[in-house]
Amino acid sequence: MKYEVELLEEAVDFIISLPVKMQAKIQRTIGLLKEYGYFLPGPHSKKIKGQKDLYELRIKLGSDICRLFYFHWKDKIYVITSGYSKKSNKTDRNQIEYAIGLMNRFKEE
Repeated sequence: MKYEVELLEEAVDFIISLPVKMQAKIQRTIGLLKEYGYFLPGPHSKKIKGQKDLYELRIKLGSDICRLFYFHWKDKIYVITSGYSKKSNKTDRNQIEYAIGLMNRFKEE
């Protein structure tokens, strides 16, 4: 693997709250991020519009959809801040703001 991925506590808490099959799919997608980094294509990754550094990992299992927010840190590190189960077509603005807050806190520490 070319890249390292760190998960904040909020992301870990979200992932372990999900069914085992979804957790496995998330681990696979995180593995793709470790392998491809910045070059991870859609549908697995997408930049959050209007946000300079924030991206989302996009995971779908049957009709269940979840998103994990992440950003690039230093040389070859990606940090996953948080996640949520998606219920509508639009990305939840409150979840984006929450992820931005976590990202900023991480960068300040």
